[in-house]
Amino acid sequence: MPLFGKKDFGRKSKKDARDSEKQPSIEDKYIVKDLLGTGAFSEVRLIESKENGQMFACKIIDKKALKGKEDSLENEIRVLKRFSEQSKGEGGEKKMFSHPNIVQLLETYEDKNKVYLVMELVTGGELFDRIVEKGSYTEKDASNLIRQVLEAVDYMHSQGVVHRDLKPENLLYYSADEESKIMISDFGLSKIEDSGIMATACGTPGYVAPEVLAQKPYGKAVDVWSIGVISYILLCGYPPFYDENDANLFAQILKGDFEFDSPYWDDISESAKDFIRHLMCVDVEKRYTCKQALAHPWISGNAASNKNIHGTVSEQLKKNFAKSRWKQAYHATTVIRQMQKMILSSSSTSRNSNPQPKQ
Repeated sequence: MPLFGKKDFGRKSKKDARDSEKQPSIEDKYIVKDLLGTGAFSEVRLIESKENGQMFACKIIDKKALKGKEDSLENEIRVLKRFSEQSKGEGGEKKMFSHPNIVQLLETYEDKNKVYLVMELVTGGELFDRIVEKGSYTEKDASNLIRQVLEAVDYMHSQGVVHRDLKPENLLYYSADEESKIMISDFGLSKIEDSGIMATACGTPGYVAPEVLAQKPYGKAVDVWSIGVISYILLCGYPPFYDENDANLFAQILKGDFEFDSPYWDDISESAKDFIRHLMCVDVEKRYTCKQALAHPWISGNAASNKNIHGTVSEQLKKNFAKSRWKQAYHATTVIRQMQKMILSSSSTSRNSNPQPKQ
């Protein structure tokens, strides 16, 4: 496929053009059906296999809209392929090098105007919507959700991948089944750790780790911080850091300035609070890894309470997450622009003396 792995995106030789004409199109194998969702450069549609009627999701990316950001797409595909590799077992059967809580990329297609990513179909809806709809919801439920996320992210980290944009909108239920597993999706900002450290500011402000905002080199620990933020929200229904003014929001995050406010946290176990403190720890050296978090009694033991907290949590979720501001995907440039408003003499000095490393 001419696009993937090529730097001269959109510039094809005559041979490439001939090759692309020979390649099967998405319509050869699938019937393109209903619109499932839209993004900045793409839309997701339901597709049906002509061979067996099986349903999949197809992310359709507009090349023209993506111009100048081709590297981001190539990176996303590289990451997804890493979690969708197949090999043959001893009996000749196909084996997946994947994780049950990570959405799979199955095939890729390309034509003159668009790129098509055929993905595993996930139909259970967004995390918060499902919690609001539930009749009962406990710490134990939250603990089970976070355990699945931690296991998937631990697997990603073991494969040298950092997600860099973990947030509730990227956590989807696999099916409408009540016992459905949770799936991690959207790897657009994910990075394969080549050198072991990264420095590009990216992510969604409310979930981003302090070291990213401080423009320090960072690694896998940024994902653990984001899981801490998600855990906090799952237990009270509102974010640990919030301010209409982005500079104030960033200042809160940089200091790790959050509280377990009464009355919302009065019925939440001390174990849950201890777990969150270890994940949302400003000191990266002291912050838990995914493995350490998985071993915490709130996840691995019986410390999570069975008390029904649905009323309080669902009320707060409806109040705090209806706002479109928390649904926006912020790109690296936006975050950097917002950070420049902050008066941080130490980081501005280091930025002036050191050139910004590339992603």
